[in-house]
Amino acid sequence: MIAVLGAGAWGTTIAKVVADAGHEVVLWARDEGVVREINETHTNEAYVPSLALPAAISASADLTATVESASTLIVALPSQVARESLSGLAPHVREGATVVSLMKGIELGTDLRMSQVLGQVLGLAEGQIVVLSGPNLSREIAAGQPAASVLACTDIERATDASALFATSYFRPYTTDDVVGVELAGAVKNVIALAVGMAVGKGYGDNTTATIITRGLAEITRLAVALGGELQTMAGLAGMGDLVATCSSDLSRNHRLGKFLGQGMDLEEALVATGGTAEGAKSSRSVAHLAESMGVEMPITRAVVAVLYQGLTVDEMTRHLLARPRKDERE
Repeated sequence: MIAVLGAGAWGTTIAKVVADAGHEVVLWARDEGVVREINETHTNEAYVPSLALPAAISASADLTATVESASTLIVALPSQVARESLSGLAPHVREGATVVSLMKGIELGTDLRMSQVLGQVLGLAEGQIVVLSGPNLSREIAAGQPAASVLACTDIERATDASALFATSYFRPYTTDDVVGVELAGAVKNVIALAVGMAVGKGYGDNTTATIITRGLAEITRLAVALGGELQTMAGLAGMGDLVATCSSDLSRNHRLGKFLGQGMDLEEALVATGGTAEGAKSSRSVAHLAESMGVEMPITRAVVAVLYQGLTVDEMTRHLLARPRKDERE
């Protein structure tokens, strides 16, 4: 049995992908109303409106039983609550089970990647954990629009085996063993998307967007390589692919949150208007802290943190970034 923990938009969408690939799926949801809706009407209107879910998907509110039933466990929880939500479940994970992380963030307080959090909380060996990332806006995938992603695992054979769970006529999985690069790209791109959204909210055009995306990729690359990630990953689906999609689309909650901030809302107002978890808002601080501890320069990330939590205005952020000392682009 394949289990998906988290019945939000992304968890529900991936459950559909796995079911369309020919597998029975149990989708765990905290809300018993969501569980009843999925089981009775095969819909989840709050998170994926107007989508008919395959009959191969059932739902459960029993987290322990769901975990015990799964030979493959797919985790689609908000990154900053994953540790708390999964605490105490290690004895219930099947021996040798594959755990797939859909989470994109760096944990506050520990600066750990989400695969590292899963390893600690669930007592997993590094080679049991697969990370899925790429340009994957959930609404487009739920609609069956063509997309691709990459599955990363230090055990490349396990990544290859896991890829079969996601292979459909509209979703193409690739594999890599660069877990560090894939996870860092997935976490930091949310922060860069906030910066792009702020620029769009201020009314800036495509030149500004392209500049932030390009220099944002430079920041992601510096941090990833410093921590052992591979340069080639940054040009792939988890790097440039996910960055472009997240920075360019109104379907991205991080992009929308940044746009509301650029239009003059404060963080609390912007979070309400965004309507959902925008991982970059919280992960920005842990990314900045991790970069500082590694001696890696990340000016866009630091500027986003300053806007979100230190009272810097978007106009001030713009002036600050443009006034930085000039240097060779290749540095």
